Formats: sequence, structure tokens, C-alpha cells
Amino acid sequence: MYGEDRVYKKVELIGTSKKSIEDAIQSAVTRAHTTLEKLSWFEVGEVRGHVGEDGIVNEYQVVLKAAFQLKK
Repeated sequence: MYGEDRVYKKVELIGTSKKSIEDAIQSAVTRAHTTLEKLSWFEVGEVRGHVGEDGIVNEYQVVLKAAFQLKK
């Protein structure tokens, strides 16, 4: 498979989670996997979050790019 020529399309996703950065990434990748065929890899571009009035982080947001292989 990896010896063949391949072409990918890259899309931007934003995953969110109240638990963790890793959970926000997994959320975005899982959703993309159900929508995009041949999802192959991702790269994290930004990490941010929301701080509640109590000073506690109450949401993690991760901007990532994911790529899927285009059909021949």
C-alpha cells in the first residue's frame, strides 16, 4: 500500500472536550472517521480552552488538520 502513489486531501477540524486535550483530539478524529473514507493522519495546530468564572478549565479545544486519501 505505501509503495503506491497516493494523493491526500487535508481538512481542518476543531475537537472539544470537557475532560482533556487528548479527548478533544479523539473526538474530532472519531467524528471525521465516520464521515471521511480512508482517514489517514492528523496534525495538531492549536490548543486552547475556556476558563470558567471559578478559574477552572471547563473546556478544551483543539484545532487539527486531518488527511484522507483520495480515490483513484
